[in-house]
Amino acid sequence: MSTQNSGSDLAYLSATEARRLFETRELSPVELMRAVIDRAEQTEPVVNAFTERLFDEALAQARHAEDRFLGKGGLAPRPLEGIPVATKEKHAIAGRSLTEGSLVNTGVTATENAPVIDRVLEAGGIIHARTATPEFSIATFTHSRLWGVTRNPWNPNLTPGGSSGGAGASLAAGSTLLATASDIGGSTRIPAAFTGTVGFKAPYGRIPGAAPLSADHYRGDGPMARTVDDCLAFANVLAGPDPRDHVSLRPKLVLPTEFAPVSGMRIALCLRLGAYDVHPEIEANTRAVARTLTDAGAVVEEIELPWTKDDLLMSLAAHFASLFGALVSEIEAQHRDLMTAYTAAFADTMAIARERVTYLDGLRTETRLQRELSEAMTPFDALVCPTTAVPGLPAGDDLLGRLVVNGEDHGEPLWAAMTAPFNINNRCPVLNVPSGHSTWGLPTGVQIVGHTYDDATVFRVGKALERLRPWTYTPDHRPSARQPGPSGRTAAPL
Repeated sequence: MSTQNSGSDLAYLSATEARRLFETRELSPVELMRAVIDRAEQTEPVVNAFTERLFDEALAQARHAEDRFLGKGGLAPRPLEGIPVATKEKHAIAGRSLTEGSLVNTGVTATENAPVIDRVLEAGGIIHARTATPEFSIATFTHSRLWGVTRNPWNPNLTPGGSSGGAGASLAAGSTLLATASDIGGSTRIPAAFTGTVGFKAPYGRIPGAAPLSADHYRGDGPMARTVDDCLAFANVLAGPDPRDHVSLRPKLVLPTEFAPVSGMRIALCLRLGAYDVHPEIEANTRAVARTLTDAGAVVEEIELPWTKDDLLMSLAAHFASLFGALVSEIEAQHRDLMTAYTAAFADTMAIARERVTYLDGLRTETRLQRELSEAMTPFDALVCPTTAVPGLPAGDDLLGRLVVNGEDHGEPLWAAMTAPFNINNRCPVLNVPSGHSTWGLPTGVQIVGHTYDDATVFRVGKALERLRPWTYTPDHRPSARQPGPSGRTAAPL
């Protein structure tokens, strides 16, 4: 097995193309893994996406994968055979650290694999690295006292987003082909938007999770990739019931790999979701996506939702204060001195919320918001809207005050991402795909929102957009991952 491609080109292969080259023996899994490791060694000093490198073990597993493709030992290649996969550190691997980015958990070791880890390994994926998150995965950025600052390869002065920031950064940097993610308020879609990658928030129960937050109907684990086909193939590996998660859906959904064109589809365009102030460049890129769909024969109609900031806050505050926030508050009560400032602030906010709203208050608002989305989407096959309201967030900033970028005030950080409404409506599948670039030096993204449990439709629209508005990481369209410099500039490439 051999290839003539450069190492950098190999590192940016799609997983589906790599698999094809493995099958035809034009590429060895060992060659691919070496290229990805070499790329990681180049970019990690700036990007800092990884919390743990498993490179030696990964190369050994790549040799075993090569044997499968060569027909040795009588074992057939599996769906992800030989593909490098970076997994979020919160996705437990038995016998390895499980800190969730917190000094509180220093020395904690996982006793069993998370369901998504088992799915990756059973499919032949090779976990060569684990990726950074903010502490307890609670933020829209990625930095912590334990791991330092993770930076966006497109502009290291800005964050790759969070909480799956290490996942998005590693995909953009070329140091992995696939990455696991999770999403409770946008933690998959925000980093996908900021890094120009594809992230899928599966509907609740589609992909099994780990207790106790597997029972939280706002959250779920999922796939990230650089292409829609890769994200789809990874979703097919991760989906399906698991006895450790009783809400995981059966039977397993297997998405098709080919879809009809979007011609004739009816798609709603919603720019502000009723409550958000959207940056002009985000709006322009979102409208460009809508025009592409119209040009392809879809009927696109602009709508507005009746959602208000007060209603969204009520639902989110009641829910987080009762579940995820309560879990963080338990830890904060004993270990506040070990926590980052943004985690302590989150715990304080949740304590106030518990005094002011009840879970029942939240359910009353939540079900109304769900009905309003359902009624608005009824005439349509899908809805398209921005993923974030601003083009980026500063790296290393706890965002405890106003959002200030390049000396400009962009409002309250809570409203920088437009993802949480679809955790409130978490039975809806949502796919983030790139929508363009901004003058801030980052890609931008749109959310494709489907009707409840209609995963296929969001991938149908996503595949069409990828074909019509290609964002492939070609040699002339890749981040340089330069050292961050003063005043928002970047220094020499690595």
